[in-house]
Amino acid sequence: MHGTEHPPAGPQPSQRRVVLIKAGHIAIEARLADTATAARLWAALPIYSTAETWGDSLHFEVPFQSGRERGAKMNGAAGEIYFWPDDARVLIVFGPTPISRTGEIRLPRPCNILATTRDDVGALRAVTPGEKVSVTAAPAG
Repeated sequence: MHGTEHPPAGPQPSQRRVVLIKAGHIAIEARLADTATAARLWAALPIYSTAETWGDSLHFEVPFQSGRERGAKMNGAAGEIYFWPDDARVLIVFGPTPISRTGEIRLPRPCNILATTRDDVGALRAVTPGEKVSVTAAPAG
């Protein structure tokens, strides 16, 4: 190609990759990490799933696979959103899980950091298993 080069197709890491996660009547915005797993999620949008709970966490199935990344974590933190590679699920923790020890939020297996949010993930306590979940690109602004 001479003259006018076109940028590669698909979302670029420098783009604003923010998603809106709605579960039941709760909505949170999250900025995707600059990782291969986050790029797979972005490419799969919109995603529709069903909420499940596990201790003080919400998780839901997504329609893509991704392997464990180098920075995968066993202990989570409120405000971080994870991808659970073993089960192809997004996992949002807001307190102890059934396998947590005192003072920690233990994830089921090493999970990739998928996104971060400044929204109150504790609001997800109001979501009950079986409620609808959607993940869409957040409106610009």
